[in-house]
Amino acid sequence: MTVTPVPPSETLTSDSISSRQIWAASLASIFAWSLDLFDLFILLYIAPTIGPLFFPSNSPTLSLAAVYASFAVTLLMRPVGSALFGGYADKNGRKRAMIVAVFGVGIATALLGALPTIEAIGLLAPVLFLILRLVQGIFVGGVVASTHTIGTETVAPKWRGLLSGAIGGGGAGVGGLLASVVFLIVSLFFPGPAFAVWGWRFMFFSALVSTVLSFFIFRAVEESPLWARQERQAGVVKAPVREVFSRKYAGVVLVNLLITFGGGAMYYLTSGYLPAFLAKVNHLPKPAAAHILIWLSIVVIIVAPLVGHLSELVGRKPTLIGTGLVSLVVIPITYHRLALLGPGDIGAITAYAVILTILGNAAYAPILVFLNERFPTAIRSSGTGLSWNMGFAIGGMMPTFVTLASGSLAGIPLSLTIFLTVIVVLFLAGSIITPETRGRFA
Repeated sequence: MTVTPVPPSETLTSDSISSRQIWAASLASIFAWSLDLFDLFILLYIAPTIGPLFFPSNSPTLSLAAVYASFAVTLLMRPVGSALFGGYADKNGRKRAMIVAVFGVGIATALLGALPTIEAIGLLAPVLFLILRLVQGIFVGGVVASTHTIGTETVAPKWRGLLSGAIGGGGAGVGGLLASVVFLIVSLFFPGPAFAVWGWRFMFFSALVSTVLSFFIFRAVEESPLWARQERQAGVVKAPVREVFSRKYAGVVLVNLLITFGGGAMYYLTSGYLPAFLAKVNHLPKPAAAHILIWLSIVVIIVAPLVGHLSELVGRKPTLIGTGLVSLVVIPITYHRLALLGPGDIGAITAYAVILTILGNAAYAPILVFLNERFPTAIRSSGTGLSWNMGFAIGGMMPTFVTLASGSLAGIPLSLTIFLTVIVVLFLAGSIITPETRGRFA
């Protein structure tokens, strides 16, 4: 079926949507994505701890790489989740897809905390760990397909850039902040060796709290007005995923992947890699690292919405190119200097970590609304979810490759510099060849 978007002249006005509906959809999108990032950040924060418990090795680098590989496995399942939940959201509405997906992520994450280690059941432990990660990835892909559309489809056009950053980056910042606070609390309750026995389990169990909270928030959310109008006036597409991969959208998807891969990899090799970098390269104790990570999460919450709104003022394309050019120069230099610091240089470590966090999150702040504008309402959840998750799946594999390419912990800074340089160049290439999309929301 060929997509039949509603003519732009019939676009809903902000006056036809209540303030309550706008706030509920916006907050639900941000909160749902933050809960998912909270669940995912848990693994990044405790990767050095659970590596020996599920993927033991004589080399700490290989053990750490194995944990990151389990993270990458989850990312690889996200496109599957986007295909399933994105298609459902395009045919049946965004709200129901979001509720099921968020609950699924929370339950799968909590179950990870109940797993026996390799010492208890042998090789079955990493197998069960990976299976739960696969299930978690499917649900996370579903959350992306729904949360990344319902909010931007509800707010007034002039706030879409701001909300893009608030969901994609601000939501990640809130999720990271929550994970950092939990990490700090659990580290204090289970200090030293006790963290490797019970602390990591309680990190995973904390996902149940977020799942319960989401139930009360989602009750106030109404269906996307743009999707409701599309269903009423033009009907729904019977096979939205097939439409996304049709010849008509092939070029769109390929350019999207360059940008989402670049933005995703820059994020995972800055914000995502910093917890392990602080622990393994800078040798910071857990409480000190947790305090820094809390401040970094606050930085993300502020910076990402601002960069998203900047894209509303100057355009998506100039914003993407600008952040790419700055990152190309600044990120490698910053990582090089950060690697020279030790536990006694807390102030300098925090400053360099802030710079990396700003650039890693600024890169993808406008991407959410950019993807929304690349597809019409009838296939927006599928198109946005698949473009985002396929690119971020490849980008999320980069920490594993960086760690393996390093050979040793001392080689990590150089590997990061090389990988990030190539990645930012690809991100810039996609940003340069893509058309400007601001205002093209049909």
